[in-house]
Amino acid sequence: MSSGTAPASPPAAGLAEDAAYDSTRALLRLAWPILVAQVAVIGLGVIDTIMAGHLSASDLAGVALGSSIYATVFVGFMAVLHALTPIAGHHYGARRFHEIGIDVEQTLWLAAVLSLIAAPPLVVNPLWLRWLDAEPSVAAISSIYLWAVAAGLPAALASRAFIALNAAVSRPAVTMLINLAALAAKAPLNLLFIHGAGPLPALGGAGCGVATAALMWLMLLANLALWRADPFYRRFRAPAGSSRGPLWARQRELLRLGVPSGATTLIEVSSFTFITLLLARFGATVVAGHQIVANVIALLFMLPLSYGIAASVLVAQALGAGDPAAARRAGLRGYRLTVATALVFVVALFLLRAPLVGLFTRDAAVAAVALGLLGFGLLFHLFDALQGVAAFILRGYKVALVPMLIHGVTLWAIGLAGGLWLAYAPPAAWPLGPASSFWLAAAAGLAIAAVALSWLADYVARSRLRERC
Repeated sequence: MSSGTAPASPPAAGLAEDAAYDSTRALLRLAWPILVAQVAVIGLGVIDTIMAGHLSASDLAGVALGSSIYATVFVGFMAVLHALTPIAGHHYGARRFHEIGIDVEQTLWLAAVLSLIAAPPLVVNPLWLRWLDAEPSVAAISSIYLWAVAAGLPAALASRAFIALNAAVSRPAVTMLINLAALAAKAPLNLLFIHGAGPLPALGGAGCGVATAALMWLMLLANLALWRADPFYRRFRAPAGSSRGPLWARQRELLRLGVPSGATTLIEVSSFTFITLLLARFGATVVAGHQIVANVIALLFMLPLSYGIAASVLVAQALGAGDPAAARRAGLRGYRLTVATALVFVVALFLLRAPLVGLFTRDAAVAAVALGLLGFGLLFHLFDALQGVAAFILRGYKVALVPMLIHGVTLWAIGLAGGLWLAYAPPAAWPLGPASSFWLAAAAGLAIAAVALSWLADYVARSRLRERC
């Protein structure tokens, strides 16, 4: 809990429904707008993949490399800011409303600092692209893409404070509506910058990055406008004069949870996106086929991610209200729903794999690579869903350091390093190609992570119950 915590505010009228954290209905009410919001975000990348894929294999590979580098840099910093969700969730469950507003301000200060750290790796992208030995045409597209998204990075990080807030106070529908508006605007903006108009030059696939940067700033403006104008947020705003700059005790609380959470997310995403980067030297066709599967799996992960975030919020609210038994039940509901839906979607998409890949490309060679990888990708997703929801449940308990260590060993030392070995120096008579080897090793690492994190989440939940007794 943040230092200087104020006494709990009395419940305001109309808050009873918001405080209901102990039911499947509460979980689903939170999860579905989170799901739609996350699908909209992934949809931005899917639109980029489809539109670049219909230009050329080089455009698709360039966007794939650029978005992989951007994701690797961005998501770790983004996850640091999402420490606000369990912190504000605990405040919300205890009805410490003004504490939430103070922590929102502190998260915005932290976002500004993180922007200064995260932007340079995107700007100096020739170093990345030279090391990856990408084809010149692919590297040129990736470079412009990265310069563009670097310009939008401060807005993207600042928006994360409001996204974390909306989840914590059981109002993710706000984020959903903003993301859907961005999704509706993405294709027209892509067309504008891909093909050019008037004084705007045609940028090809790199235009996707310019469109993304423009949307980042528009989304931040929408969040700021709602924060100031919507009466719902009035009770959360910090009292006038309570914060004139960074408050170090609050920053320590954010960083204590946020840094290991950010490191965990960075490990997760980098173990995934590095596959794209390490496959670059095998040619645009392999990268493009892999990217199609990566987009499908990333989109598929949005459902367990939504259950995980919703479960984390309800766990935090229940703990803030002093109800660890309800917190454990909320975690179990999220876990069971995740297992059931992951199994259904894995079977369904495997049966529909051919028409699914056909949505992304007309190139027969690229489609053949994607079809060969999709089975491995679906196995990857099954274990990814289990470990993901367990990790989010642990964040609701403000447990982040041990999950970070588990992810480091399983996803990097086993998944990524194992894939590198099997792809670049395979044993004699190894039957799989480089891309399949990376996917299989990554799935093995996730399987071990799923077992370890599921056990840890149950152990922590039981421990809190014993402490209460």
